[in-house]
Amino acid sequence: MSAVWNEVEATRIIRRHSGREGAMLPILHDLQAAFGCVSPAAVRLVAHELNLTRAEVHGVVSFYHDFREQPAGRHVLKLCRAEACQSMNGEALAREILKRFDLEWGETTPDGHLTVEATYCLGLCACAPSAMLDGQPIARLDEASADEIAREIAREIGR
Repeated sequence: MSAVWNEVEATRIIRRHSGREGAMLPILHDLQAAFGCVSPAAVRLVAHELNLTRAEVHGVVSFYHDFREQPAGRHVLKLCRAEACQSMNGEALAREILKRFDLEWGETTPDGHLTVEATYCLGLCACAPSAMLDGQPIARLDEASADEIAREIAREIGR
């Protein structure tokens, strides 16, 4: 959904899970679904509502690769960096894709159209290297498919 931060709505999301064993992860997932990220304001609120320190909540947010502190771009490209993909030229392809969009891992293009993230195993090891674009898996990533991803995104933004 990716709405503008709203503390009242965030509190409602948090309290929906209150009293639940292991509530933090479902809360963080729901906050990110609602607001596009788990911002510092969300970390503060979760810590307060769950009677935890901000450091404890931030530790969870920073540990799991799927949580973001800033909203992602319109498209999210996750490139697998696990061993199987590395062994099949995945790192070189990843470097080329990052270079093409002038990004580092986790960054978003200035126009907000693409975020490139590292992930560690998409479960497509037999079809390495692999990626995921907007939740859709891409097996056997190669230069041609990387070019197609770039063309698809460029087409949308009129480049």
